[in-house]
Amino acid sequence: MKFNFFKKDAVDFYTPVNGKIVPLEEVPDPVFSQKMMGEGIAVIPTNGNIYAPVKGTVILVAATKHAIGIRAEDGSEILIHVGLETVSLEGKGFNVAVKEGDRVSAGQLLIEVDWEYININAKSTITPIVITNSQEGKKHYAFTEEKEGTAGKTVIFTASV
Repeated sequence: MKFNFFKKDAVDFYTPVNGKIVPLEEVPDPVFSQKMMGEGIAVIPTNGNIYAPVKGTVILVAATKHAIGIRAEDGSEILIHVGLETVSLEGKGFNVAVKEGDRVSAGQLLIEVDWEYININAKSTITPIVITNSQEGKKHYAFTEEKEGTAGKTVIFTASV
């Protein structure tokens, strides 16, 4: 007889923004496409704001408001990087609704985004979602095969031990 007292259930991470889901390898930036920061997936946003993909704690809010990091309750650390080369916008086009140390629930508003401004002034709106501690090898991440995502509704990946 086997006892799994310490076995943790899988944790679902939801799409943080409405849009087309694409593999991380399709992000036109080698830092992301070559997985230098970790495993992940990306969304080409169609509309809407950025929402928490999972319950956890905000561990990073970029000074330029273009990126946010969350440590999920299972220990996975997620970076949501809104657009490419958006650091140069110096916060314009973003309104952050949380701060470092805040506890968040899946589906909670993180960043209001002016996609029209980002589309005109940045390299791309594509939004990588990277598991920055995936290389530790403690968890297995299964990514969705869905092609379209709805923020807070579509599971984008699942983490399991």
